[in-house]
Amino acid sequence: MPPELPRIQNIDDRFNQIVDADASIELVAGGMGFTEGCTWIHDGAYLIWSDIPNDRIMRWSESGGMSVFRQPSRNANGNAVDAQSNLLTCETSGRRVSIARPSEPETTLVDSYGGAPFTSPNDVIVKSDNTVWFSDPDYGALMEDQGHGQPPQQERNRVYRLDRSTDELTAVAEDLDKPNGLAFSPDESILYVSDSGATHGDDRPHHLVAFDVVDGKTLANSRVVCEVSPHVPDGLRVDTDGNLYVTSGDGVQVFTPVGEMLGKFLTPEIAANCCFGTPGRQTFFICATSSVWMVRLKSTGAYPF
Repeated sequence: MPPELPRIQNIDDRFNQIVDADASIELVAGGMGFTEGCTWIHDGAYLIWSDIPNDRIMRWSESGGMSVFRQPSRNANGNAVDAQSNLLTCETSGRRVSIARPSEPETTLVDSYGGAPFTSPNDVIVKSDNTVWFSDPDYGALMEDQGHGQPPQQERNRVYRLDRSTDELTAVAEDLDKPNGLAFSPDESILYVSDSGATHGDDRPHHLVAFDVVDGKTLANSRVVCEVSPHVPDGLRVDTDGNLYVTSGDGVQVFTPVGEMLGKFLTPEIAANCCFGTPGRQTFFICATSSVWMVRLKSTGAYPF
């Protein structure tokens, strides 16, 4: 019989610098529809995640347990927090990126490009200069139970950059099949993007792509860092050493910045997103279909928010 899941799989001795050999993957919550967009809220010391088909965002803390954070959520997907403690959310059926300032309801941050609505914003990150970067694949049009099922009005799936100081919205990547999860390298000189096109065809991409960030505004020098299987790469995070934590069909796969696999956090179901949390950013959370898991690490998440 195969080893019981969840479990940790060490592939390279360098993985011992990331997690103790006797560490365990613990269940945070179960019984969800499809979990995504986990993000640690430092100001309140709690975790949130999206439960897409149940149209809600959930909240969990070690002291308070689990509760509903927002419902309805317009089929929220990716979430991020900026330096001002604002919560940014990709809304699949809302077809927008919303912003919720502390103690205020969510409002639209951006909802269209070139005069047409987005298809289904998927993942969002905030750069240290306060610009917002997000992906807009067509999953909301293709998956009615997790989106809106309406034909796309954008001609391409893209990655966008929003300059909040000028409200300038720029398409920074247009040649990916289905751009999905996003993360910057620790020095923000590289943007990593999951291309998950293989969800709709075995001959389509299932890899992680790196771009050089030029002058903090544009992308150049696209290259594949690693292929990810089974299934496809989805949400991802980076630690302070630049290692890549990429969700996949068997859990979270950990790679060096040049694509060498170090190990895996294996989960019973497909993993779709992950994040670092707790005050020291050394607790790692995993959204895996109907459940959320956590594991204590020796490595540290690259970003304070």
